[in-house]
Amino acid sequence: MKPALFLSVFLSSLALGWGGEIAGNVRWRGGEDYSNVIVYAEKIPKEPAIPPKEPVVLDQINLTFVPHVLPVLVGTMVSFPNSDEVRHSVFSPSPVKRFNLGMYSRGVVRRVTFDRAGEVALLCNVHAEMSAYVLVIETPHFAVTSKEGRYALRNLPPGNYMLTVWHETFKPVTHPVEIKGSETVRLDFSLTVPR
Repeated sequence: MKPALFLSVFLSSLALGWGGEIAGNVRWRGGEDYSNVIVYAEKIPKEPAIPPKEPVVLDQINLTFVPHVLPVLVGTMVSFPNSDEVRHSVFSPSPVKRFNLGMYSRGVVRRVTFDRAGEVALLCNVHAEMSAYVLVIETPHFAVTSKEGRYALRNLPPGNYMLTVWHETFKPVTHPVEIKGSETVRLDFSLTVPR
């Protein structure tokens, strides 16, 4: 192999990563905005995953939780800053993680560690229109769809996975997937069954 060609192949490999990829679209009938769908792949058998050392941020901006959905690993600490001029009171009635951060003003940051897997609904005692979700999962392989419904899980080590598609309005959908190398597996989903 000529040196220039070898360098090109090597750089392409670095750009693509050494693992496989699962990519596709998530849609539903009558939809226009397909964002805020969480897609995650759990390796079979499960692999241990280490949560990030730094907190993940879920902000409050213009009376809205940003982002609306947040996938995190079990054991992740989430920071809830208040970037609004008004006071907020973030709480969750979810059995997975019940908490109430109380009222706090702009510039104040409160934190919660999510130590059990599952769906955690977030609300504000002061503003009934505010809602969000933290999905606590046991895998580092996750993505949130774009407005067009696109997702991609990259650099997956070879093996068998269970892919799950989660949305707040529809029942989760799961599908087995095998990654054999640096291939891309395309999987599209059409969500149909409401919760």
